[in-house]
Amino acid sequence: MNMAIVTQSAAAAAQIDPGTFLDPLAIGIVLGGTAISVALRNRVADIGRGLSALRVLARRPFDVAPLIDQAASLDRIARRHGVLALDRSVIEDPDVAAAVEAAVDGAAPERVAAIVSERAAARAERHRVAIEMWAGIAEAAPAMGLIGTVFGLVRMFAAMQDPDTIGAAMAVALLATLYGALLANLVAMPIVARLKRLARVEAAERLRLAAPLAVLATLERARASTREIAA
Repeated sequence: MNMAIVTQSAAAAAQIDPGTFLDPLAIGIVLGGTAISVALRNRVADIGRGLSALRVLARRPFDVAPLIDQAASLDRIARRHGVLALDRSVIEDPDVAAAVEAAVDGAAPERVAAIVSERAAARAERHRVAIEMWAGIAEAAPAMGLIGTVFGLVRMFAAMQDPDTIGAAMAVALLATLYGALLANLVAMPIVARLKRLARVEAAERLRLAAPLAVLATLERARASTREIAA
């Protein structure tokens, strides 16, 4: 008996038309309303930054080890040929390049370490902007779904005398809530969680560059002191 019921349920589920779950009006209310909410909350540049952040979702968490190895290589060059020789080094990472440039210009070790920290903080702020955009989508989508539900219910109650329109209105009411929940919980919130994790790891890793890069400024100051004593 139970097996017959299960079989009938499975057969009924297999006969469900996927198109039943597609409603252009409900999709327009949820996606359009969410897009308008995001546009009102954020600057165009911030929206672009949030969309560009999607490219990093598949990347591994940031690993500072290669940059620390590069800093060690730069340290060996500076000890052998002087800090000024680092001007000819090819440095792709902008944070390392800025710190090395400051060391070559004679900045104090504390200043070099501060540059690393300041650039890490600025990078974290850019990440925060992208994260907040997606968090706004996660917040707005369910609300837009609720608006779609209210809209559909109003249409349904207004057309109680016309049975042909009640089903379509009810579909908008139910599917709008579904779309809002799916957009928030299966798209926006996972993106927010992933971006937060990547940003947190990168911020902590980049701060490890402060000490080895500050050493370069120490070498330049020690070399300058030696020249003064020799003079």
